[in-house]
Amino acid sequence: MPGGLRAAFGAIAIAATLMACSGDDSPATAAAERRQLLSQRFPDIVGAIFDPIGDTTWSIRVTISSPYDTEERYADAWRVLTLDGLVLGTRQLTHDHAAEQPFTRALNNVEIPEGTESVLIEAHDLINGWSDERIEFALPEKD
Repeated sequence: MPGGLRAAFGAIAIAATLMACSGDDSPATAAAERRQLLSQRFPDIVGAIFDPIGDTTWSIRVTISSPYDTEERYADAWRVLTLDGLVLGTRQLTHDHAAEQPFTRALNNVEIPEGTESVLIEAHDLINGWSDERIEFALPEKD
């Protein structure tokens, strides 16, 4: 499991544990939790599944966590890049996913150059733009 993915899983687990164990439903606690969520600048890439369609064509399903999602600010895209930064495909997200966290969306017919062993995936926030963190994923071997 890539280090960034491990860190994302860990952060989600810690946040969920802290929220579940707090037991304090006071307005002050709720406000503090909301401020913490809003301080997250970018969506987290939780995972990706790569399904070959053709010789160099793939269907890619990416799972994103953006617990700060609202109608005013949300994860509005993710994209696939080569290791040297060439954009291979972008999946636009047209609305928030506040009630569905984390969420998974697919991008079909992504052409990945022959011989490519891994790609990068990064997420976009409606307000803050593209994330500074790109997660590397190894492509599975085709049968």
